[in-house]
Amino acid sequence: MPGKIVLLPEDLTNKIAAGEVIERPASIIKELLENSLDAGATEISVVLDEGGCGGIQLKDNGTGIVPAEVPLAFCRFATSKIYEFDDLYQVRSYGFRGEALPSIASIARVEMLTRPAGAIAGTKIVVQNGQVEEISEVGCPPGTQLKISEIFSNVPVRKKFLKSRNAEQKLCLEAVSRLVLPHNSLRIKVETAGKALLSLPATRNLTERIALLVDHDLPDKLIPIDKTQGDISLKGYITQPSFSRTNSKQIQFYVNNRFVRDHLLQHAVMTACRHLIDQKRYPLAYLFLEIPPPQVDVNVHPAKLEVRFRHPQDIYHLVVTALGMAMAGQALSPTARRPFEPDQKPFSDYDVRVREAIRRYNVSTGRDKTVFYPRLSPKTGEPDSPAGPDPGLFPEAEPAPPGRLKFADLEYLGQHGASYLVFSAPGGLVILDQHAAHERIIFEDLKQKRPSKTDGAGQILLLPEVVSLSPADFSLFLEIKDFLAETGLEIEPFGNDMVVIRSLPLFLKGEDPRRIILDILDDLPELKSNKALEEKRERVLIALACRKSFTARERLTPAEAADLCRILDDTPNGYTCPHGRPVSVMLSANDLDRMFKRR
Repeated sequence: MPGKIVLLPEDLTNKIAAGEVIERPASIIKELLENSLDAGATEISVVLDEGGCGGIQLKDNGTGIVPAEVPLAFCRFATSKIYEFDDLYQVRSYGFRGEALPSIASIARVEMLTRPAGAIAGTKIVVQNGQVEEISEVGCPPGTQLKISEIFSNVPVRKKFLKSRNAEQKLCLEAVSRLVLPHNSLRIKVETAGKALLSLPATRNLTERIALLVDHDLPDKLIPIDKTQGDISLKGYITQPSFSRTNSKQIQFYVNNRFVRDHLLQHAVMTACRHLIDQKRYPLAYLFLEIPPPQVDVNVHPAKLEVRFRHPQDIYHLVVTALGMAMAGQALSPTARRPFEPDQKPFSDYDVRVREAIRRYNVSTGRDKTVFYPRLSPKTGEPDSPAGPDPGLFPEAEPAPPGRLKFADLEYLGQHGASYLVFSAPGGLVILDQHAAHERIIFEDLKQKRPSKTDGAGQILLLPEVVSLSPADFSLFLEIKDFLAETGLEIEPFGNDMVVIRSLPLFLKGEDPRRIILDILDDLPELKSNKALEEKRERVLIALACRKSFTARERLTPAEAADLCRILDDTPNGYTCPHGRPVSVMLSANDLDRMFKRR
């Protein structure tokens, strides 16, 4: 039985509210930077202590706060951005919610010095656990200085879930990069222990900003986007089809200059690109959507990372059309098909993708949790079944039992879709995923050999390759460079945020060195501080194994298929790939009989 209903103490409600906004040091960085930008700052410096876990300092040259309003800045729901309800739908600034400083102060110690330009003196305030400990007049330069310490000291359970220092530092740098990318005139420096992690000058345009934050060579690979539809405009850049990454982190959206994460926009980008780039790879895109504030709700997420559009289908079509037109004339990747044409008639799977994207959007934003769109006929484009989810046609296949069969002993029937090997087995059919199988083989081989430069594992490059990394990726590289060297991948720092690749593992001979290091850094997940060195090393080996294994859509001869099966039979843990996905599945005779309604 539930207990009696009571009012929670104010300090507890403040901590709960803070948890919605302040999840980790990167959340603090984001909120403080947004306040600085709203204050018109053109120069910001940030100091991270222990990746932000030990403390954060920020200085800006913004407008500052007048003495009478300094205490109000630490009160919940205090704001200088809205004064009546309708103002919520006209907001173009960042910090309109009025929760950042009180949320931070409820889980940390905050010391702030601030002075408006022209004022004789500034104001110092110290707040800890939501309580003002000191407020006084001080001398300080114009702008605002903040020192955040004892982060999560009164919420130890949240502190326990933080990642390693390097991982948290990487997240802080990613937050900084996303936020400052649109602001060409802003100068910002981020450092730790006296070492600069990021030193970003003012730039003339967006492409220069992208080059400094992501990749110095990227501007030559960018396609400009510029399309207007009514009172909505989309501008920005997307990379050429030949330049892609293994994840979608560098697909970034800004709605009225506010960075957002939005499933609808992400889906639209991939719809526009899906026939132009290799499967399971993603473009880099920096897209800026300008839309009248009444047509978008920015108050749907505590950290202001999500938005809700009034007319999502119009936004979706604008993104797909703008990107499709811009990329249509670009050279296709080797495995790509013809460019996507959103307006082809009488029927296009574009209609289905739009409906599905809008359905997911409605469900994810809570607008309609019961909406299902009817299935469309590929001949007429009209609904051919009642609205509702379609039942599955086939039963879910079971993973093939490990240890009970040898693939080399099975009757090989052939390859399907240039991805799967099909076998006849006693009692049914076995389907093997060639990429997953080869990935496991290479991974186990790398683990057992433990190569190093001294035993000839690396091949010296005739011309060393210099690669520009983002500040966050450079920080991650420093953490794993010793593991990379063990495989024969010799990479050294080469100035700020740049590395030079001097050798490749022999099994990656002929591969693009630049793409290898970028893909490895993309593939590596954030590791918690308590992960052992051995597990971190295995993550690197998994990324390398994935690079060299047979890809999906790669045709194998019967001899190659036989060799793969023979080696897989002798490979430890050969029933899953290193990521944990099944290598094979079995359809039993009973499964087949049920499919064909024989029982």
